[in-house]
Amino acid sequence: MTEEHLDRLVREADPARLDVIGHLSGVKQTLLEEIMSDSTLDRFVEPPQRQPRAGRRVRRFASVAAAVAVLASVLSGSVLLREPEEVGEADPAPTAGAPVVYSPVAMRAAEKNPRLLINRPGWKAATVYGFTQEQGTIVFRRGDRELEMNWYPAGNYADRYADRLNVSPPKAVQVDGWPGHLFEYSAGDFAVMLRPRDGVFVEMRTGGDWSRKEFDRVLANVVRTDARTWLGALPAEIVTPERVRARAAEVLADVPLPPAFDVAALADVGVNDPYQFGVAVTSRVGCAWIAQWQRAKASGDDAAVRRAGDALRSSHGWRVLHQMNDRGDWPEVFWENADRVVAGAVPAGYREALGCA
Repeated sequence: MTEEHLDRLVREADPARLDVIGHLSGVKQTLLEEIMSDSTLDRFVEPPQRQPRAGRRVRRFASVAAAVAVLASVLSGSVLLREPEEVGEADPAPTAGAPVVYSPVAMRAAEKNPRLLINRPGWKAATVYGFTQEQGTIVFRRGDRELEMNWYPAGNYADRYADRLNVSPPKAVQVDGWPGHLFEYSAGDFAVMLRPRDGVFVEMRTGGDWSRKEFDRVLANVVRTDARTWLGALPAEIVTPERVRARAAEVLADVPLPPAFDVAALADVGVNDPYQFGVAVTSRVGCAWIAQWQRAKASGDDAAVRRAGDALRSSHGWRVLHQMNDRGDWPEVFWENADRVVAGAVPAGYREALGCA
């Protein structure tokens, strides 16, 4: 099982409405024709398939702690997600008379990724994470098909490309003028690696029921947009930097905060779906309480030890973790480590498990 299989998540947005936004002129007629001819429109809003429980992702999770926390560096990782988050329709397209103003942090986050969208009706993007550095993930879904896009620092390209040569002979392709190579794992399983550009390279991987003809058709409709267009295509549920304060208030409503915890610092977690944002926030809280417990234990401050222990114990009642628990294994990972600290023994691998900086 390769690592790219382990990152397949989904989020719902509709990049096809980019024509409405006005940044991709000349596609309206094309989309109309597809809508009129496509016999699979009834699949556009099918509920996502469930992901495997923990199994294969537990090993992956331990090796990508920084993605879990979305802290100093962003590494690819699925944060033990079991089922894609259902999110609503994208925000209404801004009108010419009321342009949306994005924060500088949001613009920088968007500019750090390749900003690729599938410009066809029915393709929904339901999960994003990362984007605070030169690495991130976005996965699109339509019916029983997925197209995952991962990007990495350009310096990793040569090794990954050499590895893909073991899959199949490369076939030259282009994605919106961006040259790359296609690899065939099987008759219905494809990957495309785009050459390094602007410090990153992109690897796309299919999931679900594909044919080569359909894959070529979708690739022909993958477009690269500017940062403002890309942000405008995200649904309201995706937590962009300017939405962090409001969303953090919801997540932390019943969560005891460690001393000197800086809620404003959460603005640096980048662009994430609600699940990944919940991971990022609770990771920081949990790591801070464990650090507080360790300091108090070392100094003999029994009262502070009890406060930290009580806070970690209370995590079993945090609403955000219970909301996440039906979809992924992050809450169990958090509770397991918290409980061991409360019992008096800090787990040796807690920093990796919880993504502590």
